[in-house]
Amino acid sequence: MSRRGNPDARCERCRLHETLCICGLIRKIATRTRVLLVIHRFEDRKPTNTGRLATLCLENSEVLVRGHAGANPSPPPFPEGSEPVLLFPHEDAVSLERFRGSERRVVLVVPDGNWRQASRVRNRVPGLRDVPCAVLPPGPPSRYRLRSEPHGGGLATIEAIARAVGLLENREAQETLEYLFQAMVERTLWARGSLEASEVTCGIPEGVKRHDPRSGAPRRELR
Repeated sequence: MSRRGNPDARCERCRLHETLCICGLIRKIATRTRVLLVIHRFEDRKPTNTGRLATLCLENSEVLVRGHAGANPSPPPFPEGSEPVLLFPHEDAVSLERFRGSERRVVLVVPDGNWRQASRVRNRVPGLRDVPCAVLPPGPPSRYRLRSEPHGGGLATIEAIARAVGLLENREAQETLEYLFQAMVERTLWARGSLEASEVTCGIPEGVKRHDPRSGAPRRELR
């Protein structure tokens, strides 16, 4: 079953095939830090996108879609007295650890798209040119196995958000996001035939059939 050719068979919320929907695993997270996801329109329609998945969990979050032809994006809504920070490794970026314990409420701006799209956010979105950039401290490699990563040390958007929230907020918030991400990755890999059911640690709904993504024909039934 094609990943992009079957939008009617996908959950409108989590974007997975309806039979593998992970909405039941979503847990709401309250944070002091506000997360603003700035997503490119091409990325927004991909079923493998993880940025929006993070915002489904984070109560204090917002999504800004950019990249529409002829449209001028509006400046991000930064509350008065807040401290906006752009999570991207520009040359002048500092460690995100500098903002831990900030007296002002941090607004974490997270670009979502391919490397080229994300690198342009600072100059393409009004109000971000003078926002300081920050990077995450070194950590374990990405567990995102659905796309190739051209940049060493690159993370899926939800992984980056999870680690940032873990640093600025608490470990429990990070683990909640990472568990949902793991469920998305493993169920997708199982549907592609790359994992056995016993390897899907987050479980698969009972009775779901695995489909060959190239032909749309059922490969085998879950045992």
